[in-house]
Amino acid sequence: MGRRRRPRGRRTLAHLLVLPLLASLALALGTPVQAVAACSGRPAKTVSFAKGELRVYKSRAYVCAVTVAKKPGTRRAMSVSLQARGGRPVVDEGRFTTRAGPVTVYALNRCVRATGAVAGTSGSTGWILC
Repeated sequence: MGRRRRPRGRRTLAHLLVLPLLASLALALGTPVQAVAACSGRPAKTVSFAKGELRVYKSRAYVCAVTVAKKPGTRRAMSVSLQARGGRPVVDEGRFTTRAGPVTVYALNRCVRATGAVAGTSGSTGWILC
């Protein structure tokens, strides 16, 4: 049997009208444009410190960490370090505006520790997820 098809012009016209409207609404409400969910998995631990936040995420066999600045915008020294017990730390450091990381380690049945720093202030988890 024959299927009815919608004209493509109406759908495209609707997208062209709705998308700019949504973008202007987001700017008017002041919603942040950045998305910091760079790690997959569930949140396992969050450590806040003066100028930022260290976030640790856990999936089945992997642990991921990211350091996020409380006030993004200006470039400053940031770092994140993640180490599984018995392994070497994985580090991301440099001058960033929003976040350092993500860094990921294989940590099935192993403890991990994470450290994050933003412009001279830092936070650490100690050994967790044991």
